[in-house]
Amino acid sequence: MAIVHLNEKNFEEEVKKSNIPVLIDFWASWCGPCQMMGPVFEELSGEFEGTLKFAKLSTEDHPEIAQEYAITGIPALLLTKAGEEKDRIVGFLPKEQLKSEIKRILAASLTN
Repeated sequence: MAIVHLNEKNFEEEVKKSNIPVLIDFWASWCGPCQMMGPVFEELSGEFEGTLKFAKLSTEDHPEIAQEYAITGIPALLLTKAGEEKDRIVGFLPKEQLKSEIKRILAASLTN
């Protein structure tokens, strides 16, 4: 599944109006852990196809959106449902650990 690159123009449609939950990777080009998270995030996007939309948002290019979601540390992964935050993961996690966290968050958020 392709990762959606978010900006002010597509955020409403891709996140707030999405019919499936969205996992947003808030990142910056100068952030080492963000660079490590990129390939892991991309690999996992294929494993959750149809269940979860994967999206990336540069905090450098779109600080207003990062501020709206109170992003204070990156990388920050936010799971949203209809634009509403359900949970967040801050910091780099290895693939298997991140996959477990995503599954846990998805299970909890789908019951709410």
